[in-house]
Amino acid sequence: MSREPILTARGLVKRYGRVTALDHADFDLYPGEVLAVIGDNGAGKSSLIKAISGAVRPDEGEMTLEGKTIHFRSPMEARDAGIETVYQNLALSPALSIADNMFLGREIRKPGVMGSWFRMLDRKAMEKKARDKLTELGLMTIQNISQAVETLSGGQRQGVAVARAAAFGSKVVIMDEPTAALGVKESRRVLELIQDVKKRGLPIVLISHNMPHVFEVADRIHIHRLGKRLTVINPTDYTMSDAVAFMTGAKAPPPS
Repeated sequence: MSREPILTARGLVKRYGRVTALDHADFDLYPGEVLAVIGDNGAGKSSLIKAISGAVRPDEGEMTLEGKTIHFRSPMEARDAGIETVYQNLALSPALSIADNMFLGREIRKPGVMGSWFRMLDRKAMEKKARDKLTELGLMTIQNISQAVETLSGGQRQGVAVARAAAFGSKVVIMDEPTAALGVKESRRVLELIQDVKKRGLPIVLISHNMPHVFEVADRIHIHRLGKRLTVINPTDYTMSDAVAFMTGAKAPPPS
């Protein structure tokens, strides 16, 4: 593992009136790792992820991506920089096809006049790229790339969202509770997807309440408490009970 983190945050502060959601929070993501972020409800982990993904602007602190300082004003700016987020609600359009969802907001236009003047979409190119990406991630249980997303199971929808993130996330993929609404079999597929994305060299930030899943796939576990990073542990050195005890304040954390 590289010594230099690909994504860092130092001293992030975010206040909402009198509530301090982030209290000088730090964060480090290294190339090629799965970093789980865990914390009790209200610990500030959502605010941390929103700051990293451009959804909120911190009041103080600084972030870097590949050593360069970043100031995202919107999720679109984070996406343009190579940070893709798969949200818990997936942000898919159910009535649109799989291919249309994969390219939502970055549609491919036809070459020449038809694309530049008449804004016509190159559906063949989009369908081919979508199919290639789904195949690459072992998701071709989906037979028809032009079928509507609403016809898919929960696990398949999650697969499309992950494939979209992996297709466009050139540097970092953030996954927010990816198995929260899924059954055992579909959760298993998503955990395999996380491993597949990792094998392609993309680092992943995994936000999850599911401790068995965290301990199965994470290389390191960032524990967030009272608006800041409490500690980072290696899942091979601690038990799930330890992690919960650190998270809730029942046990003193190991020194970072």
